[in-house]
Amino acid sequence: MKKIALKAVAMTILATSLTGCIGQMGTSQLVTKVNLSAVDNRYARAGLYVLLGPVYGIAATADLFIFNTIEFWTGRNPITGKAPALADTPMNAVIKVNGQLDRQLTTAPLASVRQSDIDTATFRQLDNQTLEMNVAYTDGKTAVLRGEKAGDEVNFYLDGEFITAVSVDDLEQYARNQA
Repeated sequence: MKKIALKAVAMTILATSLTGCIGQMGTSQLVTKVNLSAVDNRYARAGLYVLLGPVYGIAATADLFIFNTIEFWTGRNPITGKAPALADTPMNAVIKVNGQLDRQLTTAPLASVRQSDIDTATFRQLDNQTLEMNVAYTDGKTAVLRGEKAGDEVNFYLDGEFITAVSVDDLEQYARNQA
């Protein structure tokens, strides 16, 4: 039982790391707009906010696991239509690493999605060590992002080309921060 629980936790961490992304929270913004547009009184808005609590929860979950993920990988939020992705917003950061990285690691990997139509985007678990995101375009082109657990690290590949390795400890820390 403990082994099954550990596998479930590991796959949840891997799935979270591949799907839960920072973004503009476009669906949540829409729910907030509905709330603010419904009534002009601050107390009524607060009451409506409480009543819409489950809707906010569903919207935030959809943002975190679907729409922000699309935004992160394509560079544009599908709900707001805004670009660049929030993760690419220029800031005066305390820790600066972009200058030390390959240019491909500083931009949205699937930015070409903006110029083409996506037919499908799916996630699937290939085995206990591998999770894959497949994107198919209407013109027949495809892109594949794959995460493979190897010992204490997860190796990430885009169209078969190695991108980066992240330690399982870092992924677990990320998952704890998301909770």
